[in-house]
Amino acid sequence: MNYKESLNYLEELKVFGSQLGLSRIQRLLELMDMPQKHYRTVHVTGTNGKGSTSVMLAGILCASGIHTGLYVSPHLVSYTERIQIDGQEISQQDFADCIGAVRIYAEQMRSAGGESPTQFEILTAAAFYCFAQKQVEYAVIEVGLGGLLDSTNVITPEVSVITNVTMEHADRCGGTLEGIARHKAGIIKDGIPVVTAAKGVPLSILQETAHEKNADIFIAGTDFNSAFVNFDGTKQLLEFHSALIGVNGERYTLHMLGEHQVENSSLAVMAAQLLHNNDARITQENIAVALERAFWPGRFEYMELGGQKIIVDGAHNPAGTEALRRSLDLYFPAAERVFMLGILKDKDIDSMLGKLLRPNDTVLLTAPRSERASDPDVVARRVHTQHVEVQADNAEALARSLELADGKRLLVIAGSLYLIGGVRQMLLQKKEKLL
Repeated sequence: MNYKESLNYLEELKVFGSQLGLSRIQRLLELMDMPQKHYRTVHVTGTNGKGSTSVMLAGILCASGIHTGLYVSPHLVSYTERIQIDGQEISQQDFADCIGAVRIYAEQMRSAGGESPTQFEILTAAAFYCFAQKQVEYAVIEVGLGGLLDSTNVITPEVSVITNVTMEHADRCGGTLEGIARHKAGIIKDGIPVVTAAKGVPLSILQETAHEKNADIFIAGTDFNSAFVNFDGTKQLLEFHSALIGVNGERYTLHMLGEHQVENSSLAVMAAQLLHNNDARITQENIAVALERAFWPGRFEYMELGGQKIIVDGAHNPAGTEALRRSLDLYFPAAERVFMLGILKDKDIDSMLGKLLRPNDTVLLTAPRSERASDPDVVARRVHTQHVEVQADNAEALARSLELADGKRLLVIAGSLYLIGGVRQMLLQKKEKLL
């Protein structure tokens, strides 16, 4: 199987939809001789920030000289982004080989009269298989959706991380904030420590579950925290504190901008401190080195294009747009803003717009490249700012947004990752032409 054939196979699997449940993935992995048991893991879930936190944790392990795998979703441009070894996405041929290997066992399941695994289950099994083949020591595994019934929830990690819990995917996770929290709590395992930034009712549910599972739970803002020190225009200086483990004021630099990354990085540091208890290679020095190197494209990513300042951010739900607004106010408080936005129609659009926009902002609406894309003309009627335009085509929308910003105002490109991935590629191509 080559890369194109692997993509065709994954496309065919879309007919089975997205189905929560563990029976199919468990049977598939049994046939594959349980590849996920060949290395240690860290499991990461949450409404927002789980990708960033996963990347930071994997980076810390790599900087500690540990052969590390990373599984994340979704991807911005290429499926190979989802499976990484020591900070590098695997090759297209390695990806195809892993999908091809899993396909054999998936077809065995179907031949025996069983259900076909879904696309995400095949991808998850391929990642587990890849990490076993590459003989990684640790793998950081990001949950796809929820936690309790997510395909990744077949591992027993060294540490479980739950970034935060807000209203997202309620239709798949119980319909309420409490239901969502119980799905996130589903990754908590017997006796395995938990690190979280959840608050309020969701935190109470996580604490209840941790108590039932006899799992220690470490809470951001109570047991540990990171504090913003300053921002020099390209990176932020932060400080980690935890009286609980005897760390006071350890400073580190983070090129990943965004107020939310302060909290995400604190989760990564705390989880790394817990891993250090069983692996002395993980040190304060290696943590600092890794966080300075950490990079996660499309998440409050700062770019410049011929003097034009640009922020690219996959803020795709109300919590994401609220975090984006806070970060813009923190790092660029006086800047006039032009927004290029593309939102999916199944999101809480009014809440997202209300949390993000100021009355004097200029807004251009476009359509993410997805069958779930909202109609930009419809969204435009729900925007109440001084200037609103619509351009459905992403390339034309980018050209017009750059024109509106004109090098004098901050351009913020935000919304669905189905928008961010393609537009980010266009920006990189434009930058290359300027070199």
